[in-house]
Amino acid sequence: MNNHDERFAKPEILTHVLSKMLNKMIIRVDYQLKELQGGTIGDVQLITGIAETSDGDNLPYKVVWKTQKKFERYGDPDSWRREYDLYTSNFKKVFSDSFRWPECYHAEINDDEIQLWMEYIDGVSGLNLTLEMYERAAEELGRFQGKLYTERPNALQNLSNLSKVDYMKNYYLRYRSWNVLYDYIRADDCEIPKHLCNMLIDLDNNVDEIFSRIEKLPIVLCHRDFWVANLFYSDGKIVLIDWDTAGWGYMGEDIASLITDEADVCHMIEYYQKCIPAYYRGFSEYADVSQISDHCIYELILAMFGYRLVEWYKFAESPEDKSMHLNTLQKIHEMRNI
Repeated sequence: MNNHDERFAKPEILTHVLSKMLNKMIIRVDYQLKELQGGTIGDVQLITGIAETSDGDNLPYKVVWKTQKKFERYGDPDSWRREYDLYTSNFKKVFSDSFRWPECYHAEINDDEIQLWMEYIDGVSGLNLTLEMYERAAEELGRFQGKLYTERPNALQNLSNLSKVDYMKNYYLRYRSWNVLYDYIRADDCEIPKHLCNMLIDLDNNVDEIFSRIEKLPIVLCHRDFWVANLFYSDGKIVLIDWDTAGWGYMGEDIASLITDEADVCHMIEYYQKCIPAYYRGFSEYADVSQISDHCIYELILAMFGYRLVEWYKFAESPEDKSMHLNTLQKIHEMRNI
């Protein structure tokens, strides 16, 4: 084993992981580490190199090593270890060939830290996703949630560490109680155009009626971080990473994220028009949704992202970022009449 990085302290685990991943007896490996994302919450490394097998083959490999230290997420205290809990359960059984998470080859927990060794997904992600890929992701999500909603598989019944149904509502109420933002959109000198401020003020004024409509929607298993950076379109299939916020929520929460969360602002209206029918089309393959006349996606978007966008706008460090957040709010305003 040739060691190329002092941060990597467990080379014997890598040998075990690669033996499992490559289905070969690995006797020697070399490796290099490269950070995949800037680890504000988790540290994610891509490990690459050559693995030597017991029968003399030299095989190139890529594997992802994710380390997650304990942290406190508001209203969801055990989310830091949720991926470990899911990967060490039977949760894998709920996925299909066309909608899944990365394979996990090894998972461990030590005191206040988890480590996961996972499949590297090579696919299209982020702002490189096309409108057709968005639509496919929405339809596959609908199938996934519709199937679980109808079949209630055993793999879901015994999971104790999932986020709660009221997480999204409590998230909105917490933002609304932050006077820095609440007072800002009501102030005469607020730099956000009045019609966009009024859009949020109307939500605040009618929140009980709005949530009474949202709460009539089916309760489904949500990913709750269903945005473009966590989505990979690979060989015509959808692979979804980062399941630490997963839990029970209302039908459409994930679609609200797909449309809005740091999306391509120029095409948000198209995403709204294409992804919602695709999502319902997929869901309806397993459950009758004909009685749902109000999908509440606009209201979900506003509750989940309205105040967050005001925060991002208010504290943005560049004019470009301010403009992007303002444009996103404007696109949400335009959705109300679609």
